[in-house]
Amino acid sequence: MGYLLKNVSIIDVELESVFQGSIEVEGERITQIFRGEVSKKYDETYDLQGKFVIPGLIDMHCHIKDGFAPHFVASGVTTVRNTAGNVIQLEDLIHAENDAPTPRVYSADRMIDGAPGLWGPTGIANFVTEDPEEGRQEVRRQVREGAQFIKVYGLLSKPVMKAVVEEAKKYNLEVSCDLIHSTINALEAAELGVTWFEHASGIVQAMYRGWNMQAEGFDIDWENINQEKVDDVCQKLLAYQVKICPTLTVFDQIQLMPHSWDPENEITKTCGLTEHWKELAQNEEMYKEHMGFLNNAIKRIAKTYHDLGGTVVAGTDCPAGVWTYPGMGLHRELELFVEIGLTEMEALQAATNKAAQSIGLQHVGLIKENYLADLVILEKNPLDNIKNTKEIFTIIKGGKVYDQQAILEAVPSEEDLEKKSKAFEEKFTIVS
Repeated sequence: MGYLLKNVSIIDVELESVFQGSIEVEGERITQIFRGEVSKKYDETYDLQGKFVIPGLIDMHCHIKDGFAPHFVASGVTTVRNTAGNVIQLEDLIHAENDAPTPRVYSADRMIDGAPGLWGPTGIANFVTEDPEEGRQEVRRQVREGAQFIKVYGLLSKPVMKAVVEEAKKYNLEVSCDLIHSTINALEAAELGVTWFEHASGIVQAMYRGWNMQAEGFDIDWENINQEKVDDVCQKLLAYQVKICPTLTVFDQIQLMPHSWDPENEITKTCGLTEHWKELAQNEEMYKEHMGFLNNAIKRIAKTYHDLGGTVVAGTDCPAGVWTYPGMGLHRELELFVEIGLTEMEALQAATNKAAQSIGLQHVGLIKENYLADLVILEKNPLDNIKNTKEIFTIIKGGKVYDQQAILEAVPSEEDLEKKSKAFEEKFTIVS
């Protein structure tokens, strides 16, 4: 008969309460939760007196790869929403066993962009077109490959965006957008039926009509953004019931350069992206000029939309920008949520139950009977200080109990990654 986690402070993010209790786990699921003494006998019992347990965290915006996938779970992030990439490349992660030391992956396929393509011509991770029918065909291809939502990007034209949204709706798939570099604003995209606004993008364009990242002649005080304009656009977006993933971390890390946030633990030291970020960090002025200035505006938008009752969830955009650590970056995102005015409980909800609900994920995001046993055991209470989410004692994924070091040992070797990359390229060529 399974095992028991006893004498632990259970943080119920659904009922917004904390109670001392025990959790029974059989196989991959939570089978019973007790508030008093437990008389049953178990194969194993873990006495967690003084510890706190939260649901496994969910990073609602990242771009996961095999090489750093275990770093998410080692950080207590047991599920990720992959906002563009390639589902064929990620099929091993997507179809991994529930108790694997890699996160569950809810994924989009290639982002659909307009010419000439912000990331270049059509390739592994992006599809570039100016033809609405080609956009529809790409949606159908992505559906066949197993995409769980559709991502559109900054240079896409309105006619193609409209066609993509219409085609996606036939398959009950939501459409997510990144409009940072777009001339289409958030209200226009929402009217077309786009549901998700990554980086809270397109909202500034709607606040200051005619402004975009390439526009000249606008004198906007980015440090003292017009709150009336924020309120007006957020209220209009609420009527469309759109959802926002602001990815505060990616903007904040740029603005903090060269002193970006780093918890300096074993997870951040071994993520394998350090040299990549160091190279990018040499372009500090360019990053701040092209992205960092949006930091305050995105924070205002996120707080305002949340206060209006809109859906705002936690994501990192890892490994985009600089120092967006896989897994650990989500802990920084939660800190920033609290810094902008959310409570610790609200921040946790944005990365657990409300995150899961926002994309219809079943049996994750809560500590509840019949839910998957994705749990993070903490040394300290995160409701006292959200920074305590980093104080991880144990991670449980699909019922399997892990320590952080065991998870990090599952990171694949460079040789294995190279073999996998070659196999994917051959397979993708055949499919595409």
